[in-house]
Amino acid sequence: MSAGQLTVYVDGVAVQANPIESAAAVVLRIGLMPTRTTPASGEARAPYCMMGVCFECLMTIDGVASRQACLTPVREGMRIERQFGPRALT
Repeated sequence: MSAGQLTVYVDGVAVQANPIESAAAVVLRIGLMPTRTTPASGEARAPYCMMGVCFECLMTIDGVASRQACLTPVREGMRIERQFGPRALT
């Protein structure tokens, strides 16, 4: 691991990340698409605006569903998961 790099887990796979990246930027960089599907139609989606306006980047981050990955800075050990279908209610 390079100086200043950290490790995050994307769908359980260890990925090197730069501390200035967002969770969405890491997922886009490694080419993991789609990042979610819509709850109603199941249509594939991926980060789009990268500034928190469009909500296409919703992912499960550290066990919390529907987080805006483009606004979430990475941190050591973060768990980023793609989100398919509707969120489960607990």
